[in-house]
Amino acid sequence: MPTVRGDAKKDDPPRLLAAGTALPFVLVTALFLLWGIPNNLNDILIKQFMKSFELTRFKAGLIQSAFYMGYFLLSMPAALLMRKYGYKAGLVTGLFLYSAGTFLFWPAALVRDYSFFLFALFVIASGLAFLETGSNSFIAVLGDPRTSERRLNLSQAFNPVGAVTGALIGTVFIFSGIELDPHQVSALRAAGKYQAYLRSETLRVVTPYLILGSVVFIWAFLILKTKFPKIADEGEAPDRRPHGNSATLLRYPHFVQGVVAQFFYVGAQVGTWSYFIQYIQDYTHRPEKVAGLFLTGTLVAFGIGRFTATYLMKFIQPNRLMGIFGIINIALVSAGVLLPGRVGVWAVFTTSFFMSLMFPTIFALGIKGLGPNTKLGGSVIIMAIIGGAVAPPAMGLIYQFTHSMATAMAVPLVCYVFITYYSFYGSRVRVPEAAGAGY
Repeated sequence: MPTVRGDAKKDDPPRLLAAGTALPFVLVTALFLLWGIPNNLNDILIKQFMKSFELTRFKAGLIQSAFYMGYFLLSMPAALLMRKYGYKAGLVTGLFLYSAGTFLFWPAALVRDYSFFLFALFVIASGLAFLETGSNSFIAVLGDPRTSERRLNLSQAFNPVGAVTGALIGTVFIFSGIELDPHQVSALRAAGKYQAYLRSETLRVVTPYLILGSVVFIWAFLILKTKFPKIADEGEAPDRRPHGNSATLLRYPHFVQGVVAQFFYVGAQVGTWSYFIQYIQDYTHRPEKVAGLFLTGTLVAFGIGRFTATYLMKFIQPNRLMGIFGIINIALVSAGVLLPGRVGVWAVFTTSFFMSLMFPTIFALGIKGLGPNTKLGGSVIIMAIIGGAVAPPAMGLIYQFTHSMATAMAVPLVCYVFITYYSFYGSRVRVPEAAGAGY
């Protein structure tokens, strides 16, 4: 079994992958696609549950709160489990939790209980916390540290494929295309058929999630049967293994600010996509299926941006490229706030291309030089995904007070300002003395 270490010689040409790691790399890279599907099905669920449960935008935004709370609460246990038993154990655990959460959609739909759905989403996200904590760190340290950003961006490039798949599945199979006006609602109520309509709309979410859960369950067994390389300290005896120290992490300014940057990035991404359908419908009055296709399109732009960024990083330093993209997104979101309508829709649509490199780049920059603290640091950065639980309800509240989805877009605007600062200044690695270096 090959052992991967991060002590490559500076004179060696930087390799993207260490020898003998291709199969694990492919299997783990596929996970980036698999967790992209439920992340962006949430954007569809917000619109669907607003209809089937008659929710306000604030209450519908709690879908993201329940989901990202799972990330926040389970990321640290995931890191501790993987520190003791290795990456493979954590990834398999995450896949089984993910699958279990999708299967809970069936009883939740049968009893038609919104809180039950929120619990199911929490379980799914708990599994994804294991997957993201393990996969991001595993890919980052699977070769030469000098290529960690490129390697992680390559794997993360498949995440938008999952995102597009999720949005497309939701648009085609969850959205019915039936949007009742007040007169039609009154007519159905008078005929005693309105509750049956709401129930049918709720049941539309079940089949896609059951199929997804079955695929995930099978993938767990594939990983379980595959030999993984030992990563640095995983191959050493327990009494000789260097352990991370959470207190030490606070001595790395680039890591601490990376956690904050990741909080703001996930808030910007989730907030934008959660309410993009509503933004489109408010200002262009498109039907839900058309708006869903716009969401799918912006996710395609996200995927193209990820592959483009991976290529550009051969010529431009990752942090500098992210800063340039951050400046562009500040301008685009400002247009979405100030020019709602077709201009605003296309401006918000385009932000996905330029946000695409941010998550993996912030993650890779944040864990650089953490040494034995890498897994622990990675889990803390994943915990920053809690930003996705905060931004959507905040935007929903702003909408309730202002009745303007354009004004609510000021939330992601603020997020991009900090990310741009981190790109140019906060991400500079400063390793404290005696803390060690390398991965």
